[in-house]
Amino acid sequence: MAIAFDGPILVPAADPDDGEATARALAPRLGPESKVLLVHVIEKGGGAPDKAPLESRKEYAQQVFGRTRAPLEDTSATIETEILYGTDVVETIYKSGAERKAEAVAFVPRKANRLVEMLSGNTTRRMIREATLPVIVLPVNDLE
Repeated sequence: MAIAFDGPILVPAADPDDGEATARALAPRLGPESKVLLVHVIEKGGGAPDKAPLESRKEYAQQVFGRTRAPLEDTSATIETEILYGTDVVETIYKSGAERKAEAVAFVPRKANRLVEMLSGNTTRRMIREATLPVIVLPVNDLE
């Protein structure tokens, strides 16, 4: 089943595994007119020191894009990448989606244990609850 949208589908990728899983689940659903915007957010400290030097974080983003792009290469979809910067990952993703006139956000939910979710907040849950665009949660079982 192809996903039919006139505008781009925003695909956030936190790490190479996350991005590749989403791209593998999304690829068979893309049509010839599909446009995919792969984004990786470099989280800024908001006054606190950054977690790592900016150059190494940009290099990491390129690794994320490389792995995420690979499963999409055999599709006829247009693929673009963009590094985003912000103090709130979810807010930054949706702000970019609005600016780029994305029609939806698509991702495969990451596995996390409940303790980690409670302590750090669950980005997947926030992506759904704070959505300002339609959200496509791709099935994990397609990957197994």
